[in-house]
Amino acid sequence: MNTRLLQIAITVETDIVVVRKRTRRLAELIGFDTQDQTRITTAVSEIVRNAFEYAGGGQIEFRLTTEAANELLLIIVRDRGRGIADLPAVLAGYHKSATGMGVGLLGAQRLMDTFDITSGHTGTTVRLGKNVPRHARPVTPSRLRQIMDALAADGPADAVEEITRQNQQILLQMDELKARQEDLERLNQELQDTNRGVVALYAELDERADHLRRADELKSKFLSHMSHEFRTPLNSILALSNLLLARTDGDLNSEQETQVRFIRRAAENLTELVDDLLDLAKVEAGKTVVVPSPFTAASLFGALRGMLRPLLVGDSVALIVEEPVNVPALDTDEAKVSQILRNFISNAIKFTERGEVRVWATADAAADTVSFHVRDTGIGIAPDDVEVIFQEFGQVAHRLQGRVKGTGLGLPLSKKLAELLGGRITVESSPGVGSTFTVTVPRIHAIEPLETARDWTVEPGKVPVLLVEDDPADAHAIERLLASSVYQPLLARSVRDATDILRTVTPAAILLDILLLGDETWRLLLQVRNSDAGADMPLIVTSSTGDDRKALHLGADEYLAKPVDGERLIDVLDRLTGRRSLTKVLLVDDEEVTHYLVRQLLPRGRYGLSIATNGRDGFDRLIELKPDVVLLDLRMPGMDGYTFLERMAASSVLADVPAIVLTSTVLGPGDRIRLRRASLIMSKSELSSSGLIDAIDRAQAVAESASSE
Repeated sequence: MNTRLLQIAITVETDIVVVRKRTRRLAELIGFDTQDQTRITTAVSEIVRNAFEYAGGGQIEFRLTTEAANELLLIIVRDRGRGIADLPAVLAGYHKSATGMGVGLLGAQRLMDTFDITSGHTGTTVRLGKNVPRHARPVTPSRLRQIMDALAADGPADAVEEITRQNQQILLQMDELKARQEDLERLNQELQDTNRGVVALYAELDERADHLRRADELKSKFLSHMSHEFRTPLNSILALSNLLLARTDGDLNSEQETQVRFIRRAAENLTELVDDLLDLAKVEAGKTVVVPSPFTAASLFGALRGMLRPLLVGDSVALIVEEPVNVPALDTDEAKVSQILRNFISNAIKFTERGEVRVWATADAAADTVSFHVRDTGIGIAPDDVEVIFQEFGQVAHRLQGRVKGTGLGLPLSKKLAELLGGRITVESSPGVGSTFTVTVPRIHAIEPLETARDWTVEPGKVPVLLVEDDPADAHAIERLLASSVYQPLLARSVRDATDILRTVTPAAILLDILLLGDETWRLLLQVRNSDAGADMPLIVTSSTGDDRKALHLGADEYLAKPVDGERLIDVLDRLTGRRSLTKVLLVDDEEVTHYLVRQLLPRGRYGLSIATNGRDGFDRLIELKPDVVLLDLRMPGMDGYTFLERMAASSVLADVPAIVLTSTVLGPGDRIRLRRASLIMSKSELSSSGLIDAIDRAQAVAESASSE
């Protein structure tokens, strides 16, 4: 369908009012809603006004067409002008009209669904189209006659009436825009509230992650310490049982020998558990070092064959080790591969009542990996239980568990060792049929190439500052900020570079970016804070991640958002590095929590903290360091705080060193008399940063006043 509805000539200015009124009425009759009526009328008005003002007039034609089953109101405006000189610039929004804003065509294009314009020296033709709403009644021939009759019945256009109606439309649109603005403000407020909630949740997750990390570190430390503590008495039990079984101090009857062998077997089992715990703790703490060395699968199998054959009891189970075929030599940690295979084979022998345990190796030349396989004909593992056996102390319930004891640590340790070597472990198993355990490792363990040594020489008169930053632009910006200052940045583009610098130079402060080539440096922050050399070193995090709360919680002294402000950076460095002598503080206390608390309360860069864990060591450190102030606990092993103060008072060299007592003890009148040598007495439960700093300042002021008299 392509039906002409109306045609109007544009010769005088009042024709613009006529066109506007006819356009709105026609859009209303076809079925457009109020908003679309306004859009069509506005677009047509702009084009018709342009035709009158710039071309002296023209004509407008309204058509109803059907394209691809969609009805379209097509409006064609033609003029007899000289054309538009720079049409592409006008449509792109670059053109500025000398007589108007130059946005009429562009605005009309945005208001309509289709827009096409052709312009030349003989005139301009603009085609505007608006899709008829699907909810509108179809325009049948009878309905078309109704539309034409309604248009004919309308009276002549009244300019005042049209302007009034136009103003009403503008007011309605302004009300609608105001309502939308209110909705946007409400949504924005909701988004801000949601954002605050997300930030709070993120902070909480950070805290919980930090608690989990600390718990994991404590677990590793506990396992490591307790394993060493258990090892000593176990070694004694094994040595003494050997003496008894060797009849060194006399013969044993059969019952006594049986009892001693039971004791020795229990000690051996416990030793195995301790060894697994210690190995597991080392791997988790990152203290296990991979030591690659060349070896062959054949030599490895030869050692395992002789090592594990004694585990076989009777002839019901055979250990078959196949000779490797077409398996190239390896260059990785042989001891760790052997430990993994020992766990596989010993488990296979334990849980196989009859049949065989077969060991073999294969190679994948394309991936350059070697796989070691251990297959048994034992009890097998259900698919749901495969994940359990790789959990620490995880064991699958079976009747053989009563006869065969295990620690439940062998497979978890093997999995971690395989991952440490860059490999993986896979399991294929069926209950009652048997299991096949496979460890696949790279044939050659990749070692990062060592970089050539760099010269990090500090210029005379300069204060070294370690700058850990991988982005060249950010690094250059900070170097420029520090160029005219006393600080000399030593640039490290990776954690390895930073570690190398810290081995050779002791910087006055560290500027640390969090993301280095996709690698987070939180671990470096913790490493510095937990080391003796870096415990009191000022550390400033410079980042755009917004993790200021997390940075400060993990031990950073300051967080500076990128881009870093130069004056702010210099001010922070001056404040944290002191640019003046540190106040030397000696803390004598046997409680680790007090060490941590005082370290957190005293600002680094202003106070240099030394710690002694008992009175005797504390007095030796006091003589050695001659600190500016002593923080002293009262109840300690070796020498208590009262004796410590009495010895200080008796020394002519130490008598002028102020001492502040930190105690949790409720003191009586007699105790306070004995503590008259102390400058101040503070309760540990009431310690705060401001209170402790004020106490140190007061104690120093009193000591200086007494020395000047």
